[in-house]
Amino acid sequence: MSKVYTKTGDKGTTGLLTGERVKKTSARVEAYGTVDEINSALGLARANCTRQEVKEAIVKLQKLLMLIMADLASGGDKEQYVTNDHVITLEQMIDEFDAKLPPLKSFIIPGDTPGAAALDLARTVTRRAERQTLRFKEAETDAGVTEPLLISLNRLSDFCFVLSRFEAESTK
Repeated sequence: MSKVYTKTGDKGTTGLLTGERVKKTSARVEAYGTVDEINSALGLARANCTRQEVKEAIVKLQKLLMLIMADLASGGDKEQYVTNDHVITLEQMIDEFDAKLPPLKSFIIPGDTPGAAALDLARTVTRRAERQTLRFKEAETDAGVTEPLLISLNRLSDFCFVLSRFEAESTK
């Protein structure tokens, strides 16, 4: 790509991975756009986290988000990138970090550290992405939104919560 701008989206449409053009206001674009926001929020978290193992986990999440965006931008007529194996891996990572934390005894107010706060922001954006993706699935019969994709988004918000707690524990 020689230029950042292509001018193909100047009239309110964008291209999917299939080559199809859709309105930028479509439920599909809203869903994968919100997933892109998660990726940026996680990048902010990674830049602010102090624990290397948290940073490494975030990179893995960011790579998964690329697959989720590809699935959402592709349509339902092709094999999906996000599989049950991704869900299993997410659950194992959550369990690994959660096992290192003390039991949760009360609600957590976000903001203990910059990294933890950014992870809490990523968690809430992930919840919004999950809702947007469900709306997209309900709006379009050929959405291609699979169960592993939806479960991955749900687990991702759980993992952001656990990572936020883990990062905040580093200052106690």
